[in-house]
Amino acid sequence: MAPVDARRELTFLLAEPERRLLRAIAVRLPAWVTSDLLTLLGVVGALGAGVAYALSGLSPAWLWAASALLLVNWFGDSLDGTLARVRRAERPRYGYYLDHVVDAFATAAIGAGIGLSPYVHLAVALAGVVAYLVLSINIYLESQVFGVFRLSYGRVGPTEARMVLVVANALLALAGPGSAVVLIADGVAGALTIGMLGMVVGRIQRNLGELARLELCPAGRLGRDLPDAHLVERHDVPAVGAHKRAYDRARARPRGDPDPRAA
Repeated sequence: MAPVDARRELTFLLAEPERRLLRAIAVRLPAWVTSDLLTLLGVVGALGAGVAYALSGLSPAWLWAASALLLVNWFGDSLDGTLARVRRAERPRYGYYLDHVVDAFATAAIGAGIGLSPYVHLAVALAGVVAYLVLSINIYLESQVFGVFRLSYGRVGPTEARMVLVVANALLALAGPGSAVVLIADGVAGALTIGMLGMVVGRIQRNLGELARLELCPAGRLGRDLPDAHLVERHDVPAVGAHKRAYDRARARPRGDPDPRAA
């Protein structure tokens, strides 16, 4: 779920077919299925996938179980927000906070499980977790400063990431554990980690350049009019254009303003 004032912008490869599928499922769910229940189901899927990865040292067949549990994780994690919107029962701030806290723990659980498997070294897997969390944090920051919630990097989003894991699970299950397989798996995981860090560095540079163009510099242009401009904090300087409107709406909302849409 995106922040209250943020416009959702889904550009990943499967965004549109996934949106249609999720909506078709949501309208058919019984009344006792709630968004919170689906969130819990997503957590169970992530924890189960982590355990299945760790148990794959006993038998490669556990990798098939991990793939099935990744599907459970996708179902719960992707459908909870759609269900709330279909039923007009959104709780934007509650959903935004819960969804992303849960996502962080789910990412850590899956990554730790991969690191405890016989296929990828723990240090490599945890580095991948850190890189993925950095990507996620940057998305959350972008949604606040730009007023746009982009849940992807280019054409790759969470759904595509899960599909990559499912394909990798199938290949590893068919190949079985071995020194050559571990070397290849470590290399691929390391390359993906470096790729994720490269993407976020490029996006941060682009964001900073855009913000520098959109916002006035307190120590520069404001300094000619305000003798104490050096005391002005950077986050108190309003942006212009579309960003100013999002900024003004956020500042105008009282701190104790209750959730506009109760469950």
